[in-house]
Amino acid sequence: AILYGYPERGPDQQVYNAVQLIDSQGTRLCNYRKTHLFSELDRSMFAAGEDHYPVVELNGWRLGMLICYDVEFPENTRRLALAGAELILVPTANMLPYDFVCEVTVRARAFENHCYVVYANYCGSEGEIRYGGLSSLCAPDGSRPLLAGQDEGLLVGTLDKALLAQARTVNDYFVDRRPGLYTSLT
Repeated sequence: AILYGYPERGPDQQVYNAVQLIDSQGTRLCNYRKTHLFSELDRSMFAAGEDHYPVVELNGWRLGMLICYDVEFPENTRRLALAGAELILVPTANMLPYDFVCEVTVRARAFENHCYVVYANYCGSEGEIRYGGLSSLCAPDGSRPLLAGQDEGLLVGTLDKALLAQARTVNDYFVDRRPGLYTSLT
């Protein structure tokens, strides 16, 4: 399977920052448009995606997708996890000096939602913008079994459903949360 990002022109003629998930047979499983645009950098090029957080099945795993800045809003990851996502894929082009997103935020999203998060970050430079790399696989127990450097690289890892179950028995945020207290967030 492959997940790739691309600029998608919608029927409304607006351009969206989007990703598509294609399975090993070439079947399109899902398309997702970035919902949270990062400052004028994104807003000058893209329209925000609509309220659409799909979870799809691939090889026995339930996958959700976010793009870049979307992962920095805890509600997005929680929404996918509550919909059954066990693995959240986050292709990104996060620039320096925001490496704390990979170092702290992505690990926290995996831990607080009892899921794996794959964070695939761009590296190198474009003009004056320098991208941070640090792609990673973060596990539901908050560990980070795989971490790339700031240069190009290939990470290969194994996901373990037993770790998902264990994380949920040790500290089940889904059972302990109290959604009625959060209604004022909207």
